[in-house]
Amino acid sequence: MKKLLLFLILVFACNVFPQSTPVDKARGLFIAFDVGPRLPLGYFANSTDLGYGFNVELSYTDDQYLPFFVFAKVGFDQFPGSQQFYEVTDYSNYFTRALPVDLGVRYFFPPLVENIVLFMPIVEVSADYTYFEKLHQFKPATGKSNYIEDNSKIGFSAGAGISMFMMEVVASYHYTYTNQYLSVDLRVRLPLYISL
Repeated sequence: MKKLLLFLILVFACNVFPQSTPVDKARGLFIAFDVGPRLPLGYFANSTDLGYGFNVELSYTDDQYLPFFVFAKVGFDQFPGSQQFYEVTDYSNYFTRALPVDLGVRYFFPPLVENIVLFMPIVEVSADYTYFEKLHQFKPATGKSNYIEDNSKIGFSAGAGISMFMMEVVASYHYTYTNQYLSVDLRVRLPLYISL
């Protein structure tokens, strides 16, 4: 099954970006772009509403590691303040921006369907470092000064989804202290370098 998966992935990619250099093993470097909604959880959901985000990712594998891929990605997430939060506080505007940097591993399970297109379940885990920026803007009558708070946190994420390799849908749980959220992303992957 590993050989079939590698063969299908690399043959497709080689047809898109052919390589002419002879090598002794198969390997590939891929770039991916994903976008989707972000749903705050727990304490984070008390002050924020549904947000959005996107990521850019580089992933690598070779025939010794399949069906594992290692990846690194950087993203941008934004969460607006919730109307209920504005009603019960002195805030007139509040939002959180996050810039996560992740390093992780992804595992491709054997395909569920192989006839027309591959549908492979996937799971992924990663460690992340996230820079947060929060705008605190208050109602004029309160006399409070507006300010921007920034800090960084270390956390992790874990996700699962379905892949057609070039396109994936993945739901993930992201944890950093006081800033947990769920994401659902549509991801498109393109080969940067393939060798067989």
